[in-house]
Amino acid sequence: MVFILDYLQHKRDCQFKQNERAERIRALTRYHEPFTPQDREVIDKPIQELVEGVRNGEIQPIDLLHTYGKVALKAHEKTNCLTEVMIPAAEGWISDGSINTQGPLAGIPVSLKDTINVGGFDSTVGFSSFVGNKPAEDGPVARLLKDAGAVPYVKTNLPITLLSFESTNDVWGRCTNPHNNKYSPGGSTGGEAALLALGGRIGIGSDVAGSVRAPAHFSGIYSLRCSTGRWPKAGFATSMPGQEGVPSVYSPMTRTLNDLTYFTSSIIGMQPWKYDYSVHPLAWRPEIEEEYATKEKFRVGVMRTDGVVDPSPACRRALEMAEEALKEAGHEIVEIDPPSPYEALYLGSLLLNADGCQMFKSFFRYGEWNDPGADQMDWFMRLARPFKYIYYLWVKYVRKDDIWAGLVKDWHAKSAFENWQLVAKREAYRSKWYDWWNKENLDFLLTPTNATPAVPHDGMKDAVSSCGYTFLFNLLDYTCGCLPVTHVDKELDKLPSGFSIKKLNGVAQGAYKLYDAEAMHGLPVGIQVVGRRLEEEKVLSIMKRVEDALGDDKYDLLDID
Repeated sequence: MVFILDYLQHKRDCQFKQNERAERIRALTRYHEPFTPQDREVIDKPIQELVEGVRNGEIQPIDLLHTYGKVALKAHEKTNCLTEVMIPAAEGWISDGSINTQGPLAGIPVSLKDTINVGGFDSTVGFSSFVGNKPAEDGPVARLLKDAGAVPYVKTNLPITLLSFESTNDVWGRCTNPHNNKYSPGGSTGGEAALLALGGRIGIGSDVAGSVRAPAHFSGIYSLRCSTGRWPKAGFATSMPGQEGVPSVYSPMTRTLNDLTYFTSSIIGMQPWKYDYSVHPLAWRPEIEEEYATKEKFRVGVMRTDGVVDPSPACRRALEMAEEALKEAGHEIVEIDPPSPYEALYLGSLLLNADGCQMFKSFFRYGEWNDPGADQMDWFMRLARPFKYIYYLWVKYVRKDDIWAGLVKDWHAKSAFENWQLVAKREAYRSKWYDWWNKENLDFLLTPTNATPAVPHDGMKDAVSSCGYTFLFNLLDYTCGCLPVTHVDKELDKLPSGFSIKKLNGVAQGAYKLYDAEAMHGLPVGIQVVGRRLEEEKVLSIMKRVEDALGDDKYDLLDID
């Protein structure tokens, strides 16, 4: 009887939130009007000009909200990207003086992942048990944004558990890719990516294994994975409170690279350590930005594979386009052999799930849908150890797959003692990378963002372990930027004749099971620019150099209908 009541409450809460969202959207009558020439001018105008216009009174913040409110509703109609619609409240914040119209982000609407606390609105994380958890007051990030002049106006969709490159849950439904509705926009910050690809300006997401970078890669936008302590993260809801083996970081996402740099420098310029105890008191360093904007010759390490899943033809082509552009611009390309990325995947997966998946499962209600990738992890975690060991032996000695065998062998909850041992190994691994990078004397790494373009819906059941290109740098806590380069081409990106999935390891099989260049035709493909810890200024400057080097091959943003 208890289970039935729990299930019924789950269904009621999901229906309540969906009805609430629908009613809020219906009430926004003026936001359903077609784009005007003025709207399109705002969308295309550099952020610096918008901010200056608001500061000197030539542009009214309410007009910017009207434009981006229209953008958000149109994007939602196409992709189901929105959760909390805060536009009426945002109108009030503008009129009552809550927004600092002289700040560095004066009047700029900013969207937020549905984990960030805004006073009066739920942060559901896709769990129906979180419905009704609205705080009375803004969290530190929302306060900081308003003080900077930004206008929080919508929250965006995400996967239940946050452990997926998809963005689906029972509370809000499935978010789809803005380029192809049969595919995911990415996760766990997928709703942000869908909105930004369709004309949104600026968003904030979180990243524990690639959750702002995979969405950028899948949807064709820009993102920066900041190092821990550089970007505020206090005042949020999560599926894994207390998890610190692989720390989650909050980070910026934008439609354009100019916006990404401006937004990042503006937030850090607001001294976020005065809002959030976890932020380092490290000011923005324009001299580093300038150094890498003008450096004549870079020493670029190209990571062609993570040694687990070789990049698909589309992702390899994007990497090679950037590599060739840098080479033609006179930069030195270095073939590298870094400390094993597979070791990072092994350590990171065990650290992230050291609790045996108990924490995120504790928030589920009876009958609540789970992401197929997270469900796979949980199912295998619960499998009896003797059966798991037999499976390990079969994978290692019959299938002769050391990669997959190594990942499944220790897939069980850890004691405190075992967890401490893993943390010690993590630190030793970080030290190996530190020494290796010093020896190689690289300016940055160029890598794929993911082995494949966007996954089809429910594809994470197969591809849940195929996250090594992003997860590696979470474990290392390196600063990473993701920028779009090209689109999948059904002719150029076909698998070679004679390609056999059966010859691949278990992780690669899961990824390549989903790769179909013809079906994926037109999906975005990005790359990663990787620096070391706390190198946000450097990475953003280098992203601009890479994009400039691409010249006419620069990525074309999705048209706004």
